[in-house]
Amino acid sequence: MAQEMKGKASEERWTGALANLSEMASNLDSLQKLLLKKAVFVDEDTFAKASLTSEQARTIKVLEQRVETLEREVDAAITASARTRSEKRQAEAAQKAAELRALEVTKELENTTKVFELHMEELRAKQEEISKRDKEIKLLEAIIQTLGGKDSRSSNVG
Repeated sequence: MAQEMKGKASEERWTGALANLSEMASNLDSLQKLLLKKAVFVDEDTFAKASLTSEQARTIKVLEQRVETLEREVDAAITASARTRSEKRQAEAAQKAAELRALEVTKELENTTKVFELHMEELRAKQEEISKRDKEIKLLEAIIQTLGGKDSRSSNVG
């Protein structure tokens, strides 16, 4: 069954190909008759000039297409360059903003450091004052105990 379908499809293709060949032969005959009726015969010099002109026209057409392609490429390059310049300006602006922010943060840190140092100096001064007063208090307590001890001895004696 499958073999039969393949054979049938192959036969249809051959029939189509033969029909195409017959049609091409008919078209070729018609073209030949038309050329014989409409053909203009010229001398070799005129034919050479016409051939040269035809070749130059084809070359000009190819060169025009190449120019158009190059113009499109140049336009694309100009557009890309403009986009790149714009992106560069944006990046530079962002960098400048980041640098300004970094300067601000640095100044803030310096100010915070100065404030911290001042607070530390105050704390050290207060700590020294507290230590000094603590020593004075201990000295006074020792004096009081000494005096208090004498008082208690004097009261015990009398």
